[in-house]
Amino acid sequence: MRLKDKVAVVTGGNSGIGLGIAEAFNKEGARGAITGRNQKTIDIAVQQLGGNFIGLGGDVTNLNDLETIFKTTFEKFGRIDTVVVNAGGVVEGSQMGSITETTESDYDQYMALNLKSVYFTVQKALPYLNEGSSIILIGSIAGHRAASGMAVYGAAKAAVISLAKGLSLDLLERKIRVNVLSPGTIDTPVFDKFAPGAAAQIKQLWVNHIPAGRIGQPSDIGNAAVFLASDESSFILGTEIIADGGMTNISLMK
Repeated sequence: MRLKDKVAVVTGGNSGIGLGIAEAFNKEGARGAITGRNQKTIDIAVQQLGGNFIGLGGDVTNLNDLETIFKTTFEKFGRIDTVVVNAGGVVEGSQMGSITETTESDYDQYMALNLKSVYFTVQKALPYLNEGSSIILIGSIAGHRAASGMAVYGAAKAAVISLAKGLSLDLLERKIRVNVLSPGTIDTPVFDKFAPGAAAQIKQLWVNHIPAGRIGQPSDIGNAAVFLASDESSFILGTEIIADGGMTNISLMK
């Protein structure tokens, strides 16, 4: 029960990695709120979490929604100890492609979701956070490894990794720690959503490049997030944990 009596907000906690983090927090005694844009998946996730978490609809690119999320959570629980800035990823309806394919609108929407919203999620949380709180930004190994058609997304995630350092410095007086947790390839509904019928084959292609020999699970990221949210990591700030099965730092080339 490493998070007993702690209150957490997990943005994008209604599915995938975010839900995996919320489930891990729940097992360790935390309460709090998960957010998302899909009310159906929010309701299902809240039911899975057994009543310790409330579900709040909202768009993290909307500053008014962010304000409402933190105000509502604080009014419900009386405190906030941890914020997991997880919402991000693919922007539906916008092209993720090479520089010859990406429009200004595509660029703006990817940066709005994957970088701007991260910064302002932290800003809007600050009035409600306890001294000594932990903020966990969800990065990506895309911030370290270039991939075809993902230059804008990778740049946004690289900036998130840098943000943890600057924001930690900004918040030293309040003893608020900001760290980054960067997942590798994780088994989430995104595979089935964007590659229906071919998800299993695509996952296996990734496994062939992962030194750990398996694709990651949301619980793998959840367990790492529990550590960063707990007092066990009190001497860790402005840094990054890469949870990718060794993909970034170990080569399988022979």
